[in-house]
Amino acid sequence: MILTSRRLFLQGACAVGATSPMLAAVANAKPQAFFSAHKLPIGIQLYTLGDLTTKDLEGTLKQVSTIGYKTVEMAGYIGKTPKQLRAAFDAAKLSCTSAHVGIRAGTAEEPGLLGDLDKLAADMHVVGATDVIAPALSPPSDITPPVAGAAGLAKVASAMTEIHWKQLAAQLNSIGGKMKKNGLGFGYHNHNVEFVKVGERTAFDILMKETDPTLVAFELDIGWAAAAGLDPVDLFNKHPGRFRLAHMKDLKASTTANFEFKMDPTEVGAGKLDWAKILPAAYKAGVRKFFVEQEAPFAFPRLESAAKCYTFLSTLKA
Repeated sequence: MILTSRRLFLQGACAVGATSPMLAAVANAKPQAFFSAHKLPIGIQLYTLGDLTTKDLEGTLKQVSTIGYKTVEMAGYIGKTPKQLRAAFDAAKLSCTSAHVGIRAGTAEEPGLLGDLDKLAADMHVVGATDVIAPALSPPSDITPPVAGAAGLAKVASAMTEIHWKQLAAQLNSIGGKMKKNGLGFGYHNHNVEFVKVGERTAFDILMKETDPTLVAFELDIGWAAAAGLDPVDLFNKHPGRFRLAHMKDLKASTTANFEFKMDPTEVGAGKLDWAKILPAAYKAGVRKFFVEQEAPFAFPRLESAAKCYTFLSTLKA
């Protein structure tokens, strides 16, 4: 018995000795640059570039590619046909993998999610996008925005009841089902208004619960969630598998929690958000498409801001 115990002890000691270099290597391993380690491209939402894309789409896209971006997310058709858009993306060596399309009837030139979804899907296949995202809520038929723009939409969101948010979720499920039949993913992009309390929970919680995970994903706008006073890491941890896309948006420390489309924006990495914690949490939750998006006002020319965001993110170790 004593000999056996001694033999086991010696075997264990040898095993520890044999593996100690490996353990030391693990212990001393340095974090890698997040995006290169996961072999993920850094994308940009074209909304960030304002009217640069309408003035000179081809030239702007080439500058975006020169910065280092590999993918883009559309915010409308920019006055182009799907074939023209695809040609511009291809010429700049960029892939458009996602598109924001509003919850509205739309027009022949600018389709909406309440229009011909088969045509919209065909357009997306031409462009190359695999995901269609509803960028914001639309006012329910029985609530009229008191003023135009974001201020009016914030008032609408604050007036929406649990029934209204459930109706929105049902609408998203319906659109998502049609997109799925056409071979496309579908999702919803938040601002901070979705985190307003509706009874004992938030509107965002209602949307999460009432939407079908097989039909509706979410694109978490990290900056807007933070502007509502939430911790993006907690959101990712709370809803594993529901987020497939994310907007990387930073804000200054002067931003105060609100539900009214208000924030003090800045370049990613120049604000108060801890990206070394946020990005791994996003990846663990299922996010595979990451897009830089910055709100106005800008302290630098828009392309310069886009370059600053890319430099920070491409070298960020997490």
